Order: sequence, then structure tokens, then C-alpha cells
Amino acid sequence: MSTHSSWIPRQVLVIGASRGLGLAFVAQYAAAGARVLGTARDAEGRARIEAAGGHALTLDLTRTASVAGLAWQIDGEAFDLVLINAGVYGPRSSGLQPPTEAEFDQVMHTNVLGPMRVLPAVGEALAPGARLAVISSRMGSMGLRSSAGGWLYRASKAALNSVLCDAAQVLRGRALCVALHPGWVRTDMGGPEADLDLTPAVAALRATLAAFGPEAHGGFFDPQGERLPW
Repeated sequence: MSTHSSWIPRQVLVIGASRGLGLAFVAQYAAAGARVLGTARDAEGRARIEAAGGHALTLDLTRTASVAGLAWQIDGEAFDLVLINAGVYGPRSSGLQPPTEAEFDQVMHTNVLGPMRVLPAVGEALAPGARLAVISSRMGSMGLRSSAGGWLYRASKAALNSVLCDAAQVLRGRALCVALHPGWVRTDMGGPEADLDLTPAVAALRATLAAFGPEAHGGFFDPQGERLPW
């Protein structure tokens, strides 16, 4: 990985910023002097974004009308960094227990269809030399697969990785596009037994994003910037 640590984003958009990783990204980039826009579904989430130093937008990835409204909310913006972070885990399965249709729809609509819907709008709002990252998971890696636990979540993150690969094809030359595994972080999703504290985990991801060189485009990486197999 090349070192481009002088890269400092001044305009940032975080999709899915009401809590956890997304909210921490808002707080840390705002503290570093960036103008940060973050999306949330409800008033409580928007209030947390504003309290963290960001500017809150309303977005529910599972609602077509809400997603359609994102384009006008960011019309005229030129983001140096877009982070697509929104995600849900779904059922905590340990084997081949089939999800219900409702569980499948919630996870796939949020983790896969949501990013597919917002990418056209955010793609039009990228500054020259921008970076675009989706928050994926090594649970979506088929090359590293050693467990079937949470297989619906795994399927959704594998699909998200595919979406990132296609976005990288379309946005080549306009933005550096990557999928990031954040590690197992203590958040509402990660739970109290997770390995990593939230604040240093997000700081590490920020440093990794800043250090990527052009060769990282279209890749899948861990928090230290090491390439992961799809």
C-alpha cells in the first residue's frame, strides 16, 4: 500500500451515520476540520449527527421515495470522501436455517439494494480525486470462509462486494473505490464481546483510507490496508 497520508478530506458524506461506525466517522472527520454530512432515518439519529458536529440528512435506504430524495439533498456538492456504511445483521443463524422473507428483504434491501440505489446520486457528487468506500465485512469473503454463521449477512456482504467492484469499473478515473472490513468493533451490531474499541477502530480506518494509492482501486481491505480475498 502506498503512503498518501497528506490526503485530507474536506467534504465528507457518510451514508448510515446515526450510530456506531457511521457516527464515529462523522465525529472524527468533523473534529479534523471537515464539513461532514451524515444520513439517518429518524429525528433521533439526525440529532446525534448534529451533536457530533455533522450536518444531518434524512435517508431511509429501504424506502424508494426517501432514496430518490437524496439526489436533491446533495445537489451541487463535491465530496472528497463518500462512506456507504448503512447495514443490518439480520438473524443470528449458526447453520442452514432459512431466513424468513421479511428477514431476507430487510437485510438485502439495506445492505445491497440501498447502496445500489444511492451510488448513482453520490457518483454525481464526487470531487476530482475523491474516494468512495463501502463498509463491508470479511464475513462476506468466500476465500476466507470457515463458518456458516450468519449466512444471510454473509450473502449480503458478498453481494455488496460485487456492487463495489462494478462501481469501481464505472468510476475508474473519477474516484478511488474500495471495500473495507472494519474489524469486529464494539457497537450495537458488533456487541460487547467484540475485539475493538470504536474510537481507535475508526481512527485506524481513517488512516488506511488516507494511505491508499491508486493500486488500491477496486480492492477489498482490512483495517490495516492489507488486501483480502473476495
